[in-house]
Amino acid sequence: MYDIKQVQGEYKTKLISAEFAASLVKSNYRLHFGVGTGTSVYMDRALGERLKDDTLLRGVEIQTEVAVRNDYMETFKAKQPVERVRFYSSHFTGMDRRMSESGNTWYVPIMFNEEPLYWSLEGNQFDICCIQVAPMDKYGNFNFGPTNADLHGIIKASKKVIVEVNEKMPIALGYESHINISDVNYIIEGDSPDIPESLPKDADPEDRRIAEYIVSEIRNGSVLQLGIGAVPNSIGKMLAESDIRDLGGHSEVLVDAFMNLYYAGKLTNNKTRDKGLSVYTAAVGSKALYDFIDDNPICCCAPVDYVNNVHTISEIDNFISINSCIGLDLFGQVCSESAGYRQVSGTGGQLDFVQGAFASKNGKSFMCTHSTRRDSNGKLHSLIHPVLPAGSIVTTPRAAVNYVVTEFGAVNLKGKSTWQRAEMLISIAHPDFREDLIREAEKMGIWRNTSKIEYL
Repeated sequence: MYDIKQVQGEYKTKLISAEFAASLVKSNYRLHFGVGTGTSVYMDRALGERLKDDTLLRGVEIQTEVAVRNDYMETFKAKQPVERVRFYSSHFTGMDRRMSESGNTWYVPIMFNEEPLYWSLEGNQFDICCIQVAPMDKYGNFNFGPTNADLHGIIKASKKVIVEVNEKMPIALGYESHINISDVNYIIEGDSPDIPESLPKDADPEDRRIAEYIVSEIRNGSVLQLGIGAVPNSIGKMLAESDIRDLGGHSEVLVDAFMNLYYAGKLTNNKTRDKGLSVYTAAVGSKALYDFIDDNPICCCAPVDYVNNVHTISEIDNFISINSCIGLDLFGQVCSESAGYRQVSGTGGQLDFVQGAFASKNGKSFMCTHSTRRDSNGKLHSLIHPVLPAGSIVTTPRAAVNYVVTEFGAVNLKGKSTWQRAEMLISIAHPDFREDLIREAEKMGIWRNTSKIEYL
């Protein structure tokens, strides 16, 4: 029989200080400090202080994923050499990029839908995981808040599980969205910091033109996957002001655009799977979005191996996947995570949704990029390359790419030959670079004037 007093007593026996939690760390321990809005704060602070004084502690490895805070981790700010502590991230954020410049932060390549499985493999387990959660309910459950992702995989692969209680954590309803006190080793209470906001930059004219091309392809009843950034935000605004209706949401990331579409009466979630629910695995946005999620039954936070599963996505009719990239080449290979040899973002679930959307009945996926970038000296460079620059990581292979969109148009590469792909991509490149791209394509043997002969 359930005994609330017993649960409350168990809570008290497991309650520890952040300093005690930090004292549990031994040399050569692997730690996981959580995902997104659930990233450790209390233990990170305490371990950062310990690292400054305890010179015997060495070989500590700390992993995080999509840390959304606005400052560096305190364990990093302790400024310890790589022999003492090193960091890993499977989703490079701005903080990770800045930390990597010090030479002790590394990227972990992933397929996001598979990530819960990775941590059970030999050598990948964790000695301690520490995550932020909402306060315990009367049944002994701690809600993960608006980030689910691969948390259950991390927890199962950890020898000790520590939760940090944050009174300000929104309650995110959904699938497998909590951990019970029986699966927790220790509990830390703290000052309950605000969940940091993450707002998209303002859209520029190129962003708006890209959004216009994509909105023209969206119909009543479409189900959307939107990423983070100015283009998805613009698409949300345009859809909210359009005549398009009866939209659904199934997205790796829940962003403000979905909330705005709901308030505009456009987001009904009348879809072929998870009817009535906006399904996501992590939320990134404004305080208003986190307030919208809090205890809201239409928002469904679920594990990434469900949300990003290609089979799950393919069973949702009229699926529209929208992703951005750093650049692509005339073969159609897409780079979305590196600038040359420099890691600037993570793989995330881009390929998951590209494949899932195309397999959906009437589904489409869109890869978006500006046609150019301007360097620090003001020089303009094409982001459609003859071949990807040295060191570029192929995030989405050419065979998987569906639509590519720049401010100069949208083209569908599916089923097209190499010369057709080259010609189509050149047609949406910046006009200043088209002749150069044609010359390079000719040298590469993938474009020639005779290719355009039409056979009857």
